[in-house]
Amino acid sequence: MRTPSCRTTLIVGGLLALLPVWSLAAPYVDAPQIHAFDILPTPPAANSAITQADLAELHRLQTLRTPAQVMRAVADENDESIFLFRDALGSDFTPAALPLTAALGARVNETESAIVDPAKNDFKRVRPYNLDKTLQPVCRTKTVADSYPSGHTTVGYLMALSLIDMIPELRDQLLARADDYAHNRLMCGVHYPSDLAASRPLAYAVHAAMNASPEYQREVAAARAELRAKLAQRLTHP
Repeated sequence: MRTPSCRTTLIVGGLLALLPVWSLAAPYVDAPQIHAFDILPTPPAANSAITQADLAELHRLQTLRTPAQVMRAVADENDESIFLFRDALGSDFTPAALPLTAALGARVNETESAIVDPAKNDFKRVRPYNLDKTLQPVCRTKTVADSYPSGHTTVGYLMALSLIDMIPELRDQLLARADDYAHNRLMCGVHYPSDLAASRPLAYAVHAAMNASPEYQREVAAARAELRAKLAQRLTHP
């Protein structure tokens, strides 16, 4: 688990001097407002039929995954920023070109961490590769039991929903990329399918709470103007 300061550094890199002060501010909502442990179902037990089916699916994917899919999954693991959607939004979708959007994404990332990290701690679900030693994960592994819910999956959908607030006409492309980003956690071999199944509705719940935040509304409006100006031609001729 990374600290918020490390997450922010990874996201905005050397752009901190270019970003507004609110890029380093608190999450839009945190655990007292959205207590994931209370709203998510208990993860399936290690010996349950669901977990066994999950493990079978991971073995299936492990057998079928190609080097290109592995490379894509590893790249996605290393990018939890809003710019993971660059494939959907084009070469102009960069932190340097969009500092307000980068700042918004940093706060969304902090929001996910504030909600998901306590839930991981509470649920303590063993990672699949620690339960089934025959799995061969291709991404980072850990010994701590923190598989549920999936942080990457949650943040991917949160970022997609935030972008939909700004460019709703690209909703389908953004959600498709979030689906792909989540699926790559399975390609990595580091999450169960049932981790992902819980994380998507959690992201929608967190996004609904964010939308009730005046800070989020103000900052997403500023990022929306910036983003739409930069992507004007693409939005006119998708």
